Amino acid sequence: MSVSSVIKSIQDIMRKDAGVDGDAQRLGQMSWLLFLKIFDAQEEELEFEQTDYQCPLPEQYLWRNWAADNEGITGDELLEFVNDQLFPDLKNLTAPIKLNPRGYVVKEAFSDAFNYMKNGTLLRQVINKLNEIDFTDSAERHLFGDLYEQILKDLQSAGNAGEFYTPRAITRFIVDRVDPKLGESIMDPACGTGGFLACSFDHVKNNYAKTADDHQTLQQQIHGVEKKQLPHLLCTTNMLLHGIEVPVQVKHGNTLNKPLANWDDELDVIVTNPPFGGTEEDGIEKNFPADLRTRETADLFLQLIIEILASPKNGKNGGRAAVVLPDGTLFGEGVKTKIKKLLTEECNLHTIVRLPNGVFNPYTGIKTNILFFTKGKPTEKVWFYEHPYPDGVKNYNKTKPMKFEEFQTEIDWWGNEADGFASRVETEQAWQVSIDEIIARNFNLDIKNPHVGEQISHDPQELLNDYAKQQADIQALRDQLKSILANALCNKEQGAK
Repeated sequence: MSVSSVIKSIQDIMRKDAGVDGDAQRLGQMSWLLFLKIFDAQEEELEFEQTDYQCPLPEQYLWRNWAADNEGITGDELLEFVNDQLFPDLKNLTAPIKLNPRGYVVKEAFSDAFNYMKNGTLLRQVINKLNEIDFTDSAERHLFGDLYEQILKDLQSAGNAGEFYTPRAITRFIVDRVDPKLGESIMDPACGTGGFLACSFDHVKNNYAKTADDHQTLQQQIHGVEKKQLPHLLCTTNMLLHGIEVPVQVKHGNTLNKPLANWDDELDVIVTNPPFGGTEEDGIEKNFPADLRTRETADLFLQLIIEILASPKNGKNGGRAAVVLPDGTLFGEGVKTKIKKLLTEECNLHTIVRLPNGVFNPYTGIKTNILFFTKGKPTEKVWFYEHPYPDGVKNYNKTKPMKFEEFQTEIDWWGNEADGFASRVETEQAWQVSIDEIIARNFNLDIKNPHVGEQISHDPQELLNDYAKQQADIQALRDQLKSILANALCNKEQGAK
């Protein structure tokens, strides 16, 4: 049976269980099972390679010792083992990160995991289906890696869980353009299920890692943080699938929950799609400078990225970043203006790729952009590139997603940052704007393509975005008028005295 058929069969079995409700819970249930099976397959490889290898957790919890036998424990006995032994012991595993890093990874993965299934017989059927996949076989593991991407993509139909997935075409394009090298620290501070980290790992492995020592270096390069339990578990499993033996640098927590002044990290590469449209819990904004405080998640992440990118050293270039942000960041005022001013003063914001509608369909129609910048030199000009729909496509959807090949025009046009992108030329899709003009616009980066005439849009989301922008402009004018009137009244009262 094919890997895809196995996964479909597992989902069908789970639908019969009264404890599993909806796609998100089915994925959560499958995730901890997949994690333990993949972890055990990796254990077998490490045991074969290392003569003095020590198992990082009690051996009765290795997949081979409780799940691999299709005639093994089932029914109530299996449920009692999972709920009363496996989960409590793995959650409370004594595994210091320095002495037992792989055990620490297991403990972190299970910290908030949960067994949703209530029928032990159905659970045994799911386990037996998973046993049909051989994760020690490199070809089958690679095949499952592609299927795993599809499972993550299916999160889009699982309510707000869709926020964890960035289209693969975008992650590939971003990583291809930022071009992380061997030995460079690579981070996604809001890593979700690990799409950017996995893509960065593959990029370095395929282009720069030539020896076994290079591979060990690469394993230490990957850093990520994810706030929510399910995507963190999926990300950790994703890293194991890609060959990272000890993904301890993929942490479960909130990156923003640390005062900005306390960060002493200096990252070479940051690639991320931080959550946008949401707000942080009360108090998080106090971790940031008083004049830049906000509760809007994307704005806080942008500040953090600017802060922790490596400054230029010994004549080398500074840290590089590519960040997916909504249109609201480009035209927003107030704190957003101050953050954009900081960005252009601290970094060379050299390129903004404007993405078309529908890239993140079906769970949001908000228009998005990719900001590429390098820390260390102020911005002198910004190149804009408006990514068009391919011929015959009017919008993206689940059956017609964006493809990496669409970015080939951008890649051919891109040029080299070392020479200031001297080869770039203006086209129907590309134009440049000087920092002086941007300053004159009060750092409004929502700059339309000058090569395209005025177009009337009938897209509901775009109309809503335009309305929100107009309301923001009106509110800004109201605030300005109130300030003028208040000053005039104050002066009049002082004159009367």
